[in-house]
Amino acid sequence: MSQWVNNSVFYHIYPLGFCGCPEYNDGKVEYRLDKVLNWIPHLKEMGINAIYFGPVFQSKKHGYDTSDYYTIDCRLGDNASFKHICEELHKNGIRIVLDGVFNHVGRDFWAFKDVQHNGDCSQYCGWFQNLNFGGRSPYNDPFWYEGWSGHYDLVKLNLHNQAVVDHLIGAVDMWINEFGIDGLRLDAADCIEPNFFRTLRKFCKGKNPDFWLMGEIIHGDYNRWANPEMMDSVTNYECYKGIYSSHNDKNYFEIAHSLQRQFANGGIYQNLCLYNFLDNHDVNRIGSTIRNINHINNVYTVMFTMPGVPSIYYGSEWSIEGKRTRESDDMLRPCLELSAADHAKRSVVAHIGKLSSLRKHFSALCFGKYENIIIRNEQLVFKRFTGDQTIVVALNVNDNEYWMDFSINGGCMLTDLLIDGAEYRVENNHTSVCIPGNSARVLLLHNGDFDYRKFMGEISNEIPEPIETPINKQSEQPTENQTASENINDEKPFEIKYGKYHHFKGKEYAVLSIATDSETLEKVVVYKQLYGDGNIWVRTAKNFSEFVEVDGRKVRRFEYIDNE
Repeated sequence: MSQWVNNSVFYHIYPLGFCGCPEYNDGKVEYRLDKVLNWIPHLKEMGINAIYFGPVFQSKKHGYDTSDYYTIDCRLGDNASFKHICEELHKNGIRIVLDGVFNHVGRDFWAFKDVQHNGDCSQYCGWFQNLNFGGRSPYNDPFWYEGWSGHYDLVKLNLHNQAVVDHLIGAVDMWINEFGIDGLRLDAADCIEPNFFRTLRKFCKGKNPDFWLMGEIIHGDYNRWANPEMMDSVTNYECYKGIYSSHNDKNYFEIAHSLQRQFANGGIYQNLCLYNFLDNHDVNRIGSTIRNINHINNVYTVMFTMPGVPSIYYGSEWSIEGKRTRESDDMLRPCLELSAADHAKRSVVAHIGKLSSLRKHFSALCFGKYENIIIRNEQLVFKRFTGDQTIVVALNVNDNEYWMDFSINGGCMLTDLLIDGAEYRVENNHTSVCIPGNSARVLLLHNGDFDYRKFMGEISNEIPEPIETPINKQSEQPTENQTASENINDEKPFEIKYGKYHHFKGKEYAVLSIATDSETLEKVVVYKQLYGDGNIWVRTAKNFSEFVEVDGRKVRRFEYIDNE
């Protein structure tokens, strides 16, 4: 198993949709996929360190109808531009996984075109499953062939043919050599010959032992495909359904049962790192699936803290909506720009960033075993643990706070890492934890030796303040109704310390605490007026540390004096 995957947070992009490409390939080279480079700060804000790109190779329509495995789709760019993209992503610590569509090709695939042109004289007749000249195809070709799942625009390949296998392995070889990819997601893996995966694995691991192979599997025993001879991992469709359904029905028993069945002691997949997701290019967006948007943070918390590797489908970090119809999947695969981000839902981005940081710092969330502690319809408590670390996850889907009593051993204190650093004593292996409504706590079990304030200082640089959405340069200019003071906040904020501050209007204040807003996850400063009425105030950290204009010059709103 490639160990880097356990430590990863994936971002799934469907490139043809993401870039707003024409529905049908017009043959014009347009470098649309280059825009992903502008998204790197946004990806880093969420702790993303791996991208799974959907189909990027030449096709006629949607990418899964490949016409050339060796050429980047001209609607996205060319091989040179994609190589540059991969290099820049790697420089920023982001690994790359490509969609390997090896079960079928499009009708524009060059070898199939040769059969259309040369008939039974074509040397490529044996490249396609059940191709014969005893009838006509639904497209009125003078021969019959097998289409994938009855779709005759997708011509099923004959993977028993060595020439076909050599062609596909040659393409993967080129992708590794030219683009430096780190893994493959294998499309329609349950329809592919197992021997092909054995051959693919041997080749890829020979090139790079850390190369990752993950298959799209919807039903069945995942061990059939994810094993030491074939693939490293598969899509966890069982928990995909269980996560949103358990929140919609307020029935945590559903997801708890799946997690117990899969990962607890004796679980059937406890040795696999499965690919976890809330939505993708084939299923409705989580923003449309979840009935109560107030549950969205809990949904992400489950995915990030359960065993396996979490993946975010592009745009779902803003809870965008999208449902498939009988006629089209277009609503699932929109063109998105950072400037279109929904600021009202920015808090989800911050929440994802915090969860990613926790995974980075606490190995129990990446490699730990799983155990249910307590299950109720509206509350769930489970733990992830290694030999020397235990993390407890407590979820509440009720609108009101809930005090959860449960047993836990191995420490005398639980400290919340997700919301506010709240601490709970463990006495006689028993504790009681307050879980806010529609929220969750991720708690570290320790013996009183964990410094939450120090920990928050360590991760503060890993979870940047939410980046501003890029806007049109023209819109950056002051309007007639704007004053200069409204446009001076681009100075870098200073680090807020505990101690005494001088306000620009003359009064002095003492910072009492730096807290986190439970709704937006934004940092806030709690401070008290000195030498007066002693009122206590709250202001966002960004606002506290910004500049204001006084008599035509910029000064700090609050200037640090000392720490007496």
